[in-house]
Amino acid sequence: MRMKFAIFGNTYQARKSSHAAELFQLLAQRGAELCVEREFHHFLTVDMKLPLPPVELFDGDDCQADMVLSVGGDGTFLKAAACLGRKGIPMLGINTGRLGFLADVSPGEMESTIGEIYAGNYRVEERSVLQLQCDCPQLMRRPYALNEIAVLKHDSSSMITIHAYINGAPLATYQADGLIVATPTGSTAYSLSVGGPVVVPYCHTMAITAVAPHSLNMRPIVICDDWEVRLEVESRSGNFLVSIDGCSESCPEGMSLLIRRASHTVKVVKRAGHVPFGTLRSKMMWGADVR
Repeated sequence: MRMKFAIFGNTYQARKSSHAAELFQLLAQRGAELCVEREFHHFLTVDMKLPLPPVELFDGDDCQADMVLSVGGDGTFLKAAACLGRKGIPMLGINTGRLGFLADVSPGEMESTIGEIYAGNYRVEERSVLQLQCDCPQLMRRPYALNEIAVLKHDSSSMITIHAYINGAPLATYQADGLIVATPTGSTAYSLSVGGPVVVPYCHTMAITAVAPHSLNMRPIVICDDWEVRLEVESRSGNFLVSIDGCSESCPEGMSLLIRRASHTVKVVKRAGHVPFGTLRSKMMWGADVR
């Protein structure tokens, strides 16, 4: 069986891409057809001076493949998902970063994982995606989030005021440094770091969590993901930040943000037998007694 792989990678830290040559060799042994994101290919051949075989190059989402391979950390995986997630191509993350929830195949597991892929011994999980609608052209270029959409204060010490509505009905007014709307996939990312709940990836929910709220009774809330969240922001500086999976843009006060579940999902490849609770225990010391 001849397969075609689209390959993304980290272009900032050589250590995180140092296993790319081994991956290319493993795929070449299988007779795989390769297309590599142009920026990553330039980084490997020019900056790292790796001898790579002739491959097809692509920019953005201009490629077709049987599977996407992301070499790096979760940030690299999110970049790949932002580019190709709407095309419905299954995506596998090879973790050369630190934690790795989305990219959870270690470099030492690459050979066995590639073998499992060719044997069809893997699962594909469909992960829900958030879509933002607003009047900011920069944000509308890629309005989809696999992890979260967040509104945050700009470069000042002043809190922002966030009026939140669910299906048009008032939810709450938050005085805080920001507000995060996260998918189940994103519940173990930024949302978790500010006290949000851990949500099993297969749940059809969104979690809304404030960032440093100036109140003792503002708790995270989990809602159905077929509901709509509308946010209106007031700021002393006259602007605020909107972050889509970590990519931020400055927006003017008074702009309305509408967040809903996107019509597509991102297909995430997992090894057979993988369960999310194992990842929580091994990578976040879930329930560990360190006394």
